Amino acid sequence: MTDQDSARRPKYQRIADELRTAIQSGAFAPGDRLPGENDLMTTYAVARMTARQALSVLRTEGLAEARKGAGVFVRVFRPLRRRGIPRLSGEQWGSGRSVWSADVENRDLVVDQIEVAETEAGTRVAGALNLTPGAPVCVRSRRFVLDAKPVLLSVSYLSAELVRGTPITEPDTGPGGTYARLAELGHRPVRFREEIRCRMPTADESDRLALELGTPVVLIGRTAFTGPGVAVELNEMTLDSSSYVLEYDFDA
Repeated sequence: MTDQDSARRPKYQRIADELRTAIQSGAFAPGDRLPGENDLMTTYAVARMTARQALSVLRTEGLAEARKGAGVFVRVFRPLRRRGIPRLSGEQWGSGRSVWSADVENRDLVVDQIEVAETEAGTRVAGALNLTPGAPVCVRSRRFVLDAKPVLLSVSYLSAELVRGTPITEPDTGPGGTYARLAELGHRPVRFREEIRCRMPTADESDRLALELGTPVVLIGRTAFTGPGVAVELNEMTLDSSSYVLEYDFDA
């Protein structure tokens, strides 16, 4: 970007650029308080709204967070590195480990909202699981909180006839989770397909994930297949985009 191009950008974006560079260089460390609106107004000779917009840019990007009555601070939270391939290996859940353990290392992960219910499959879910629309499905809804911050909403759909009366219909599915239980039922997943999209969140998603205004979400739809190619689970996940790095490491 040339100096001329930079000068054409709105003033609040140029201020945000300077603050972002300072954060990335270490001039402001995680947890440090950033210059407030009054400070920016004085330093850059701008209106309060301009200063507020500049700080809002950093909050939207996940670099900063507001603390009520205290100001805006450099975010301390480390993005979660989601290792898309190792986390789903049979060795992972087959040995009784959660697929999450491949991502979180020794960080504090809590599932603080769990709902399990049986309902009728809509057209989309029925199509993914090769069921008749209206067929009964088990729905597992969860919210994952990492280091005290909500990062993921997850909803899994499985044929109710397949899992009824098993630990899959309980809040705690046991060691290895749903995939280990499916394997015990003779429906071991051997292949997964993930589709990834991005969009702005709904009001409910923003509330449940405590998102800063303007933060998009990442949608991951994963289908688990058995050896014969039968789809046994559809898992739809909504991720706070500022909390994740999606990593896919595979051989050429």
